[in-house]
Amino acid sequence: MLSRMMRIDTVRFGCVDVRTQDVIVFPLGIPGLENCRRWVLLTPPDGSTVHWLQCVDQPETALAVVNPRHFLPTYQARMSRRELDCLELRTADETRVLVTVNRTERGLALNLKAPLVINRNRRLGRQMISNSDLPVQYLLEENVAEARRKTA
Repeated sequence: MLSRMMRIDTVRFGCVDVRTQDVIVFPLGIPGLENCRRWVLLTPPDGSTVHWLQCVDQPETALAVVNPRHFLPTYQARMSRRELDCLELRTADETRVLVTVNRTERGLALNLKAPLVINRNRRLGRQMISNSDLPVQYLLEENVAEARRKTA
C-alpha cells in the first residue's frame, strides 16, 4: 500500500511532511478548537516525552501533549462506555491516551481531567471528561518534588 504524503506549513515546526494515513480525526473537534478536526501527532526526534498534536486545518495551532503514565504510572481516567462508543474501540490495545501540557504562572501543568483518547487503528479521537476525581491542573514541579520527598 502506497502512502500519500501531505505537507503542513506549521508556525512552530516549519514545513512538515506527514502521511495522510497518520491523520487523526476528531469529529467533534476539541473544546475551544471545534473547527480543528484533523490532527497529526508529531514525535520529537530527540526522544522527548513531550509530543505535539499539530492541527492540519489550522497550521498555527498545535498542542503539547504527553502520555500521563510517564509522570503518573497509575493514571486512570474513567469514562462511560457510551462516551467511548464514537471511537469504535474494540480492544484496550487500540487506545492511546494523552493529556495536554499547559504553562501556568506556577509552572507546567497537565490536564488530567480531560484526556485525549485516540483509537490508534481507526485514527479517531475525542477529548473526554473523566468521571474520576482528577485535577485539571496537575503541576509537574510541585508534584514531582512531593513524590521525591515521599520516596527519600
